[in-house]
Amino acid sequence: MQRATFDTNVFVSALTHAGASARLLKLAEDLAFDLQLSQPILDETAEVLARDFGWTKERTDQARLVLSSISQRVLPHVELDVIERDPDDNRILECSQASKSDYIVTADKDLLDLKTYAGAAIVKPGEFLAVLQQRAR
Repeated sequence: MQRATFDTNVFVSALTHAGASARLLKLAEDLAFDLQLSQPILDETAEVLARDFGWTKERTDQARLVLSSISQRVLPHVELDVIERDPDDNRILECSQASKSDYIVTADKDLLDLKTYAGAAIVKPGEFLAVLQQRAR
C-alpha cells in the first residue's frame, strides 16, 4: 500500500473546498492509500482553519478527530532544517521521512522545488490523484 504525507495546505484545502484535495481525503478514508500524519501537521492545520477561516474550537476539534481517524499517526524522530524560508515545511519532511512515505502531497512551491525527499516523490494533489487512479485500473 502506498504511503503519503499531506502538507497542511492540502488538508486545509480538502476541508474547505471541493476539488482534488477533498477527493484525496475521501480516498484516504476509503483506504486507497495510507495517509501519514504527525501532531505538528495536525496542530498547524487546526491553527490555519481557525485563523484564516474562522473555524471555532469545536469545529477544529472535530476536524482533528476526522483526520486522526483516517490516518496513521507518525512520531518524527529527527528535526530537520532543509527549508529555511518556511521552517514549518520541515515538519512535512520529518513526517514523510519517519513514515517512509512514497509521496509528499503539497501545493507549496518550496517543497515542490525539491521534487523528492528521502525517497518520497513530491507532487501536487492533482498529480497524486492521477497516480491513484492509474493504479486502480
